[in-house]
Amino acid sequence: MKKIVFCIFIALCFAGIILWQLFSKNTSYYLVSVLVLIVSMMPFFLFFELKKQSAREVSLVAGLIAVAVVSRAVFYLIPQVKPIAAVVIVSGVCLGAGRGYIVGAFSAFVSNFIFGQGVWTPFQMVALGAVGFAAGVIFSKLKAGRISLAAVGFVLVFVLYGLIVDTCTVITVNTQFSLESVVAVYAAGVPFNLVFAAATAVFLFVFGQPFAKKVNRLCTKFGIIQKG
Repeated sequence: MKKIVFCIFIALCFAGIILWQLFSKNTSYYLVSVLVLIVSMMPFFLFFELKKQSAREVSLVAGLIAVAVVSRAVFYLIPQVKPIAAVVIVSGVCLGAGRGYIVGAFSAFVSNFIFGQGVWTPFQMVALGAVGFAAGVIFSKLKAGRISLAAVGFVLVFVLYGLIVDTCTVITVNTQFSLESVVAVYAAGVPFNLVFAAATAVFLFVFGQPFAKKVNRLCTKFGIIQKG
């Protein structure tokens, strides 16, 4: 229940920041990016400050972030075809919603040192973090089979990731807010989000379960079995 309340709080903060930017004449998307970055970092500080962490847990989370970053870098030359979201989703499934958010947010931040930092980085952090968090919540109640992993991964990336990242484009290219311009931006992003979502589904279908077994084995071996 606490996770759901916290998720709703983050979503409301994010929505409030965006609406403020869209309807105010005295703000800039640089300020919005900073505020979104702060929102994206809140789960990290709360998770590690309010819950005792062992060195093994921190090492495992850091290792998964490294795997996510490398998985994105390996497919550098193929636009939108990246396994990074699949790694984040498996992290959320195996380690829980809290760690799923952390792996997603930090993998987006670190990998952008390769792909390029910008005002879009905080939005990508929130988007991938939200995907990891949602995967942790969903698969705490649902068995993670090949089909379920692929189906949920497709929906999360296409809807959740796509909506959040495309919102960055909405606030940076629209000098005057209008429904038509917003719809046009989201519509233009559909093909890119569709390719990313489909690639994520394929990676999860083929490699999701084997990778999850490896992570779960590490959790059992080192006593990292409490999801959060």
